Amino acid sequence: MSQMQLSNKTALITGAGSGIGRGITQALAKRGCNVIITDINNENLIETGSIIEPHNVQVTQHILDVSDRESIHQIADTIQAQYGQIDLLFNNAGVALGGTFEEVSEADFNWLFTINFHGVVWMTRAFLPLLKQSPDARIVNISSLFGIIAPPGQVAYSSAKFAVRGFSEALRHEMVGSNIGVTVVHPGGINTNIVDNSRTADTGLSPEVIKQQQEEYKKVLVMPPEQAGEIIVDGVVNRKDRILVGNDAKLIAFITRLFPTRYWTFIDRLLP
Repeated sequence: MSQMQLSNKTALITGAGSGIGRGITQALAKRGCNVIITDINNENLIETGSIIEPHNVQVTQHILDVSDRESIHQIADTIQAQYGQIDLLFNNAGVALGGTFEEVSEADFNWLFTINFHGVVWMTRAFLPLLKQSPDARIVNISSLFGIIAPPGQVAYSSAKFAVRGFSEALRHEMVGSNIGVTVVHPGGINTNIVDNSRTADTGLSPEVIKQQQEEYKKVLVMPPEQAGEIIVDGVVNRKDRILVGNDAKLIAFITRLFPTRYWTFIDRLLP
């Protein structure tokens, strides 16, 4: 199958104000793809827009909270009136929450699940009619390394990221024979601000200890988001159904294939 051509296509990216979303935006703009960038933080959104300005592609910016279903549909209506169609949808926006199932409150669990999973579903439902207007379209959903493995203390995050994986795979099978492909992405340790912006359950630990744990965890977040963005967009160009970002993600995916129920015995030695 031929590669997907991105020049003069139009892509929408959620969470484009920083991290992987910004990296994806930069990689798309370098390839001549027009971008509709959305984020909950307007300052970060403006900064992303200024970074890609030298590429001379069309850039549209929208402040968007993907946990607000009504806002999603309002922006979809606006984009439909302006563009008529989009060619790529990158569901990237997400948050993190540390804590065991018993430690995480129901409110915090639902907060994360609404953003990390329902936001993906709502965005897909709202923009599917615009994607259908493109002769060659693709939905790209960002899962996680924790959509392949499920570590203790990540019950909410893993639940949502496994849900994104399942949603993406089922949707791909439903779209066979159509103009729309579906890709699911599993990034490993990417150097973003997700740990700094994460919520932590009431574990009884002091703020100092929690901060120390976060700093230790950040040591494995080594890949620059710009590099991650390049890997993801290259995978989209090559129409990959699944993209593993980083050697850590590839190694862990391999271990889970060998030991589908006992993988944690081995992986626990690799992770902080």
